[in-house]
Amino acid sequence: MEEWSQFKIFWFLVVIDADGFRANVGIILCNDENRLFWGRRVGQNAWQFPQGGIRTDESPREAMYRELEEEVGLLPEHVEVLGETRRWLRYRLPKRFIRRHSHPVCIGQKQRWFLLRVNCSDKKVCLDKFRKPEFDDWQWVDYWKPVDEVIYFKRRVYERALEELGPVLFPSGLPERETVEKAEQNAAR
Repeated sequence: MEEWSQFKIFWFLVVIDADGFRANVGIILCNDENRLFWGRRVGQNAWQFPQGGIRTDESPREAMYRELEEEVGLLPEHVEVLGETRRWLRYRLPKRFIRRHSHPVCIGQKQRWFLLRVNCSDKKVCLDKFRKPEFDDWQWVDYWKPVDEVIYFKRRVYERALEELGPVLFPSGLPERETVEKAEQNAAR
């Protein structure tokens, strides 16, 4: 038992950097219509892109493929990698989410984001392929919807990832981002 606890401590030391950020990958899946996969977290009314931690023995790309299968049920042959962010994108956790009793303390995540095109039928998506699913529902959404709907402390990272990777999908320019005010005006028409 003592050997296992030492392994866990070593694993966390490698995964959380000296600044307290946990290494992670984020996955933006798109279909042929350039709509994005949007997953609802199990038992919550919280939606997000697939994401997950990078293990000590993995590259960011290897972690992305593992998380893709674990969370969405897709394999490498079901997708085409269209792009990857040039650098880590970071977000800090609000103080109430920081586990001060954990060592090392994780204050946020640093993420490498991947843009993938799904090249198979939607029927291949399997949210419960593994014992503890991350999502219990999903849908294809307009490009900017995730920025408006994700939990507030992840919004800037989502925006930066979509801004950086978007020109791959939209070489003539990113779609206009509909603000809440504009959406309300359009709904009133």
